[in-house]
Amino acid sequence: MHAAELQALRVARPAIRRTARGVVVLLALGLASSPLAVPARAQAQTGTITGRVMAAVGGVPLAGAQVVVVGTGVGQRAGPSGQYRLTGVPVGEHVVEAQAPGFVSQRQAVTVAAGQTVVLEFALHAGNAFQDMQGRPSVEGAVAVQARVLAGPGFRDFNTESYAHIRESDFQTVAASPLSTFSIDVDRASYANVRRFIQSGERPPIDAVRIEEMVNYFPYDWGKVTGDHPFSVRTEVWEAPWRPEHRLVRIGLRARSVETERLPPANLVFLLDVSGSMAYADKLPLLKRAFALLVEQLRPTDRVAIVVYAGAAGLVLPSTPGSERAEILAALEQLEAGGSTAGGAGIRLAYETAREHFIDGGNNRVVLATDGDFNVGASSDGEMVRLIEKERDAGVFLTVLGFGTGNLKDSKMEQIADHGNGNFHYVDNLLEARKVLVEEMGGTLLTLAKDVKLQVEFNPKRVAGYRLIGYENRLLDEEDFADDTKDAGELGAGHTVTALYEVVPAGVPVPRGGETDSLRYQSRPVAEPSDEFADELMYVKVRYKDPDGTKSKLLDHAVADVSGSPSADFRFATAVAGFGMLLRESPHAGQWELDDVIAMAERGRGDDPRGYRGEFVRLVETVRDLALLDREAKRTTSRPWWR
Repeated sequence: MHAAELQALRVARPAIRRTARGVVVLLALGLASSPLAVPARAQAQTGTITGRVMAAVGGVPLAGAQVVVVGTGVGQRAGPSGQYRLTGVPVGEHVVEAQAPGFVSQRQAVTVAAGQTVVLEFALHAGNAFQDMQGRPSVEGAVAVQARVLAGPGFRDFNTESYAHIRESDFQTVAASPLSTFSIDVDRASYANVRRFIQSGERPPIDAVRIEEMVNYFPYDWGKVTGDHPFSVRTEVWEAPWRPEHRLVRIGLRARSVETERLPPANLVFLLDVSGSMAYADKLPLLKRAFALLVEQLRPTDRVAIVVYAGAAGLVLPSTPGSERAEILAALEQLEAGGSTAGGAGIRLAYETAREHFIDGGNNRVVLATDGDFNVGASSDGEMVRLIEKERDAGVFLTVLGFGTGNLKDSKMEQIADHGNGNFHYVDNLLEARKVLVEEMGGTLLTLAKDVKLQVEFNPKRVAGYRLIGYENRLLDEEDFADDTKDAGELGAGHTVTALYEVVPAGVPVPRGGETDSLRYQSRPVAEPSDEFADELMYVKVRYKDPDGTKSKLLDHAVADVSGSPSADFRFATAVAGFGMLLRESPHAGQWELDDVIAMAERGRGDDPRGYRGEFVRLVETVRDLALLDREAKRTTSRPWWR
């Protein structure tokens, strides 16, 4: 049937092009003018389809319309202006279908070439059930029905994405706050989510931009890990490009890599959301293909169970050896979406299943995949968090994967992943699924160090003030650093963590925001540091526990006040941080513009075998070219000092 549809549409295509309303517009664009959501290696095998879904009469944009490439699982819901963008589409001939409640669905044939973008516009007609006074199909009636359906029980979650408020950190004075303490963060969800918005032609919500997650999305070369600890600590110092009188300090942690065949046996429970909100192609269909990639990596020593939840929770597949791939894949393939969301019951059943097959010394983990809706069920958020913490302490960790648009509960998903000693990723296409579940499987599924905390002490002879860029929801009190009962972030095999501090040298005024009133009963004298440490800018300490440990271990690293030529990695991380500040409308971005970000990223592109850094450059170019930022461009004929 698929081949027949293709042939029929090929024959009809000339006539379709001649229609008065211009139902189809096909235009192949060059690679340079289009940001692609695919690494360079994959560009030879995939392309992109983009366009809008509109009502044929009146041109009303059909927000929420579903556009899918038939038979591939690639799809997306249209944005507020009816726009959509399908990335990672295999090369070749396809049928693309657009659907919207109250309208007649439409299919079109299209040929996708390697590394190119095809523009495909849809104009949907109102269904025959909706007619005006003259008996003609009524677009107004269809649009009204579409709105009611999207707002009804089956789609009550449409356009209800939620993000925790982030209050950007201001500068602190060393006199008042000589210590800065925070938990590491290896989540990467924010970057993939921001990418999804930009590729749909939308500006990301400010609180969706977590700068530390954007910076840490990219791999960096911190050298080999040696010694007794499972990770190493490195630092670099440079001038801050957006404020040259300030310094920029890059602190990096690099965890030891573990080959897949050397990973300990895994006891995995896939906890999959199959509620009605997961029916869209960018949710359950993509989820099934993503987990199939992980299943292909399983070894005979690994075990997998599948728990699903919708109106009720159920065990779809009992714990099964990794050698039984066909059985596991068949269980995945038969999943269908429907019903409300009973997330609490699903999580309890998943943990019970994990405990029944617990492997001493193994990787015992629940992998939750959802669009984030846990609104139906007996458990409150507080009860769910306490359950996750209890299971974490018993050795069963949690990884969270977010899927889809319009209903993403970003803040809730990040929270439960943090409490479960796991990590949070957002999967917007199959290539991201491969990155998370295949290329970075060791780090995603194997924890080498838990409760990893950093504390930085600044030398008052060298530093007047400082600001940690990002990590706003990971800040700790200074006494938490040595408190082994305080939970913190986890470091997986092969993970790298980058933190950036903007440092105000001694003698330079600290920007307003870190000031405090004088005290009535005591002063804040700054202790004179010993001459032994006079050349140090700051002192970095790291505490962590072994995955099954209860007592922390300590690493320390002194940072000399020496600014050198930055590495390519430092330049690139700086560009990503600067981009995040612009997206967040940060007052700390100074006079930086998108062109500055692009130039810095190009200079820091370095060896980019998978094309992640090139993709970032194209994203920034898209934001610039589509004028997604309200910030006025303040162009100058002089080149920035750092170029």
